[in-house]
Amino acid sequence: MANATITPKTSGLPRGTIPLRPKTPNRYDLLQVPLVRNVLRHRAFQSSLILVNTFFFMIVILSGLVGTPVGNSNFSIIFVWIIWWALLIMILIPFASRLWCTICPIPAFGEWLQRGAIIRRRIGKPFGLNLPWPRALRNIWLQNFSFVAVAMFSAIILTRPVVTAWVLTAFILLALGSMMVFQRRVFCRYLCPVGGFIGLYAMTAPVEIRVKDPDVCLKHCAAECIRGSANGYGCPWMEYPGSLKRNAYCGMCTECIKTCPIGNVSLNVRPFGTDLLEPVRHLDEAYKGFIMLAAALIYSTVMLGPWGMLKSWANLGSGNPADFVVYALGLVTTMLLAVPGLFLLTSWVARQVSGSHSTPVRKLFVAFGYTTVPLGLMGWIAFSLSFVFINISYAIPVISDPFGWGWNLFGTSSYPWTPYIPIILPYLQVPLLLGGLILSIRLGFQVARETLGSAARARVALVPLATLLTALTGLFLWLYLG
Repeated sequence: MANATITPKTSGLPRGTIPLRPKTPNRYDLLQVPLVRNVLRHRAFQSSLILVNTFFFMIVILSGLVGTPVGNSNFSIIFVWIIWWALLIMILIPFASRLWCTICPIPAFGEWLQRGAIIRRRIGKPFGLNLPWPRALRNIWLQNFSFVAVAMFSAIILTRPVVTAWVLTAFILLALGSMMVFQRRVFCRYLCPVGGFIGLYAMTAPVEIRVKDPDVCLKHCAAECIRGSANGYGCPWMEYPGSLKRNAYCGMCTECIKTCPIGNVSLNVRPFGTDLLEPVRHLDEAYKGFIMLAAALIYSTVMLGPWGMLKSWANLGSGNPADFVVYALGLVTTMLLAVPGLFLLTSWVARQVSGSHSTPVRKLFVAFGYTTVPLGLMGWIAFSLSFVFINISYAIPVISDPFGWGWNLFGTSSYPWTPYIPIILPYLQVPLLLGGLILSIRLGFQVARETLGSAARARVALVPLATLLTALTGLFLWLYLG
């Protein structure tokens, strides 16, 4: 197979030649721009970005371990939970898909050790046991449960620098250990609690890596995108680009762009939300949607609601561990039972009122799970805006004094806390939430029509779903507007 010849359709084409293919509507391939193409094909592209990011990551961990315990004066809290989070949820995911995964330093140490190289392409057997990931775990259930586990302690992680540092260190060690035992980036694909929701919401982004013509891939038997070549590694995410339809599991590492000798891989700009229309739906992904929507509601309630008692329970501020247990049980119940249960009930009602008794409730339940994506993403953006505008000014003095040791590296250490135009927040949050509601309802009609096989039945089934989505949006608005 490795020495198989290329079929006449692509035989003799020099590296980088774009094969003839039918035009894909509503797409523009950024690799048509020579500068973009040359940069992404260079072996140092991803590694150099990760190395820069690793430097800041080390400052985050060190400042958490040895810096001031005061959260709003510590680099780790400000730059992870305000700067990084805001960039991730408000810009990177909605507009650039899994770009964070391209530059994330957490799996880098394990991957460099596994490969035996940082930049150059090393040919040879990977270091470690290189075992396949168990088939029964090839889904995102572990990511779902790991996110819930982190969410239980999130108020503590977000306010205590040392806890943030140890959690990030644990992620690095887990990634390192898993990559010494299993193949490629199993941590990113199956374990990372952040990677699960990035993949879910990345399906809304207007950027994708896809092949230009799947038929060309089928006829090109060498499959360098899977096996690797002298120019790059096989897909670290264990995806086959020739059948890739969604952003959910493409880490945008650009290895397939480097390895493909016939230029059949493209980096496309496309309409928002394209992947959500793909008829590929799974229960674990639907559950991720329920969990993320529930988490946005819970965080908005605890952090922004009028019940200071809940915030005290969440971060162990009451001094009574029993209060935290009550909070944790409420969080887990809401994420894993209450919100999914509401959608399950809605799915049953939708099937009954539409007369689609032959359609399994489970199928409708999974399909309706994807309608949480637009509203959930807008809910997270609205929540993030609420603390970014208020707390972003903490970043200015922390730049000069990252450890809280009295430094003044850039002359900004005395900059006072300044909430920026909080009056504008409702004018941003309301349109975002209403826009998310409209997009979720539109998606609901499309998935209902696909699932039920009839536009008339879909319209009837949409009524209970739209009612539930509207009620959840109303809850968001009540929390933000009072």
